[in-house]
Amino acid sequence: MFGRIGAMELILILAIALVIFGPSKLPEIGRSLGKAIGEFKDHANKITKDIEVTDETKK
Repeated sequence: MFGRIGAMELILILAIALVIFGPSKLPEIGRSLGKAIGEFKDHANKITKDIEVTDETKK
């Protein structure tokens, strides 16, 4: 029920963000959010690799 966001929900979220932040701030916010997500994924991958290396050295 709560796991998926449909098209209407996404449009509603974007409309609310447009009203709150204004059209000039949305690209900046999107860029920052994209960078943050990318960094999070990079760090998660590094941690996963570290765990795999640690598991291999224990064997």
